[in-house]
Amino acid sequence: MSENTKTVSRPKRSLRVPFWAQIIAGLVLGVLLGWLARSQDLTWLVTTLDKIGGTFVQLLKLAVAPLVFFAILVSITNLRKVNNAARLASRTLLWFLITSLIAVVIGLAIGLITNPGAGTGLTPKDGAKPDSQGSWIDFLTGIIPTDVITPFTELNVLQIVFMAAVAGIAALAIGEKAQPVLSFSESVLELLQKALWWVILLAPIGTVGLIGRAIATYGWDLIGKYATFTADVYIGCALVMFGVYPLLLATVAKVSPIQFFKGAWPAIQLAFVSRSSVGTMPLTVKVVERLGVPREYTSFAVPFGATTKMDGCAAIYPALAAIFVAQIFDVQLGIQEYLLIAFVAVVGSAATAGLTGATVMLTLTLSTLGLPLEGVGLLLAIDPILDMIRTATNVAGQAVVPVLVAARENILDRDAYRTASASPLEGDEPEVRDRAPEPVAATV
Repeated sequence: MSENTKTVSRPKRSLRVPFWAQIIAGLVLGVLLGWLARSQDLTWLVTTLDKIGGTFVQLLKLAVAPLVFFAILVSITNLRKVNNAARLASRTLLWFLITSLIAVVIGLAIGLITNPGAGTGLTPKDGAKPDSQGSWIDFLTGIIPTDVITPFTELNVLQIVFMAAVAGIAALAIGEKAQPVLSFSESVLELLQKALWWVILLAPIGTVGLIGRAIATYGWDLIGKYATFTADVYIGCALVMFGVYPLLLATVAKVSPIQFFKGAWPAIQLAFVSRSSVGTMPLTVKVVERLGVPREYTSFAVPFGATTKMDGCAAIYPALAAIFVAQIFDVQLGIQEYLLIAFVAVVGSAATAGLTGATVMLTLTLSTLGLPLEGVGLLLAIDPILDMIRTATNVAGQAVVPVLVAARENILDRDAYRTASASPLEGDEPEVRDRAPEPVAATV
C-alpha cells in the first residue's frame, strides 16, 4: 500500500451525556415519579424515593466532618506558599461581608414590597418551637468543643472548623517539624475528595430520589399556601446569583459573567440538588481552579467559604423569614429591627456551617429580634424546597469571591478563565495543571 493511500486510525470518542443533562433528566424523572406516587398513593414508591435520596445525602454527609477538618487545616498551612497571605485572607473576608450585606438588603427589600406573610391563612397556632435553636451565647460558647471526639460524632461543623484552624496555625508555628502531619493530612484529604467525587457522580440518581420525595410528600398544595414567600426566596436568590454576582464580576473583576457561570455551573447545580455547601466543596474547588484562581489560594478560600459564606441561607432567607413570621404574629418591625437582621446576617452566618438547612440561623435571627420561635415551625415543611435555591446561591458566592479577590490582586489566570470548561464532569476527574505550583504574590 502506498503512502498516499495509507489510512490513519483514530481513537473513537465515547459518547457521554453531559453532567448537566444528567441532572436535568434526574429532575424531570423525579418530578414525574413524585407526582405519580402522590396521585396514585403509591406508598412503596414514596419509600423508594426516600431511600434513594436519603442514601445520597447520607453519603455526602459521611465525609463532612473529616473533610472539613483536613480541608481547613491544609488550606491554612497552604497559605505559607502564598506571598501576602494575610492580605488575601482579609480581602476574602471583606468580600464575604460585602456580598452578604448586599444579599440581606435585597431580602429585606423584597419582603417589605411583597408582604409574604399576608393572606396565607396561617395563624400563630400553626407554628411550633423547633427541637434545636441558636442563640448568641450558644453560638459564641459553642465554638470551643468540650472534647475532640464529640464534634465529629455530632457533626458540629463550627467546632470542627475551630479545631482545624487551631491545628493549622500550630502547624505553621512549628514549621518543618509539622511536615509529617501535613503530608498525612494532604493524603487523607486527597483520599476523601476522591471518595466524595464518586458520590458526586451519583448526583443524577440522588436527584431523582430527593426531588421525587419532595413532590410526593408535599405536592403543590403546600407551595400554594406559601406561594409569595417561596417566590420571594427564589427571586431574591436569583437577583443575587444572576444580578449582583455578574455585576461584581464585570465591574470589579472585569471578567465575563457568562464565562463564570459556564465554568462554575456544575458546582452550582450539584448544590441545588444536594442542599449541602460542604458536600459540594470538592467540586467547587475544582471549578474555581479551572476559572484561573491559583490552587494555593483556592484551597484556602473555598473551604473557608463553604463553612462561612452563606448568602442564601444566612442573608436572604432569614431576612424574608423574619418579615414573614412578624406578619403572621402581628409584630411590627422598625428600622432598628431591620438593622439587627442585617447585623445577624453579616456576622452570624458561620452558624449555618455549610450543612443542609438553615434552622439554626433562623432561630438566631428570631431570638435576636425577640420574635416567637414558634415561627420556625411555620417554615419547616417548605424548607427542603427553599433550601435548594439557597444552597445554589451559597455555592455561587463561594466561587465568585475567590475570582473577585484573585482578579483584584492580579493573580487570576485570565487565559484559564476564558477557556474554562463548561462541564468538568464530562469524562474522568478534571485534569490538573502540569506545572509545579509557584508562590502566589498579591499586589500591594
